[in-house]
Amino acid sequence: MDTKKIVITGGPGTGKSTLINELISRGYTCLEEISRQVTLDAKTQGIDQLFLTNPLLFSELLLKGRQKQFLDAEMLSSEIIFFDRGIPDVLAYMDYIGDSYPQSFIKACKDHPYDTVFILKPWEAIYKSDNERYENFEQAINIHEHLLNTYKHYNYNLIDVPFDTVENRTDFILNTLNM
Repeated sequence: MDTKKIVITGGPGTGKSTLINELISRGYTCLEEISRQVTLDAKTQGIDQLFLTNPLLFSELLLKGRQKQFLDAEMLSSEIIFFDRGIPDVLAYMDYIGDSYPQSFIKACKDHPYDTVFILKPWEAIYKSDNERYENFEQAINIHEHLLNTYKHYNYNLIDVPFDTVENRTDFILNTLNM
């Protein structure tokens, strides 16, 4: 079976996880965001914000996790799999903070292509910071621009998900995919 790999991306606080949860509740196979888990694992080792303390290590852990998700998706018997963020997100965040990264990051983007990418714009009405999300809304806008640039660099045609209710946003994604 040729599994379609669909990314839902966007800056922090744009509603990605809420959409993923709605897709799960509708019976779709979704692979959830792993950065919170990487952050929480680091906290158990006494590192409050691994991305801020050691962005390259954090990004390497994310990259490995996202590559594993990509490969795991190949083994699932679903026609379509949704990802809460994709591999290019790792590069976009590194570009956002201005850090360099090894060639292996670029290779990972090229070697693991997704079929469709939906992007959620920063939405101030729903934005909130929390213990794992340290960015303010202005930073979220800047991250969004880096995501746009990175995905476009790897020749993805990004589909904007309009501001709306969770149900309508989910319907938009499914209708766009003819599901």
